[in-house]
Order: sequence, then C-alpha cells, then structure tokens
Amino acid sequence: MTELKTVGLFALTALAEIIGCYLPYLWLREGKSIWLLIPAVLSLAAFVWLLTLHPTAVGRVYAAYGGVYVVMAILWLWTVNGIRPTTWDVIGSIVALLGMAIIMFAPRSG
Repeated sequence: MTELKTVGLFALTALAEIIGCYLPYLWLREGKSIWLLIPAVLSLAAFVWLLTLHPTAVGRVYAAYGGVYVVMAILWLWTVNGIRPTTWDVIGSIVALLGMAIIMFAPRSG
C-alpha cells in the first residue's frame, strides 16, 4: 500500500471514529436527538472495518493510527468546535505524524 493511501485510510478511519464518538456526545451532553445513536453505531462499525484494511501487523496499525488520530482530532477542534489550534497543538500533531511515519514506513527485514 502506498504511503499516501495509508495515510488517507488512516484519516478516513479517524474521521469515522471521531464521528462515532461525537454523535453520542451530542445526545448526552447537548440534549440532541437519541436518533443520533444510529449513525454513531454505523460510524463506529465503519471505523472497525477500516482498521482491518491495512496489510500490516495489527499492533503496528494501531500504534501508527494513533498519530493520524491526533491530527484529525485537532482538525475537528478547529473545523467543528471553532477553536483554532495553538502552536503547541500544531507541533504535537507534527510529532504524532512523524511517529506514525516512522512506525509505518521504516524499512523492515522479513
């Protein structure tokens, strides 16, 4: 799987997880409709399925996915919550992405 496809798949996976968690939050904390739980469940099911599409060891996928999740959560903070990321948010996101790249794309023997 090419690097761009891998990162794109991670981003889509993170978006599915964030949506799947955000919708119940809206119901529980913001008083929105309980019907939001239906797309939440579907989104979390998509999240699980998307994680299975990576061709490498599952532990490595989970570890690397965390880096992309951090970036997607910061983007969510900005686009959905309207809170502009701080310099430290951006630096932390870059470090997390660097960690993901090292885990996923480092040369391996065997």
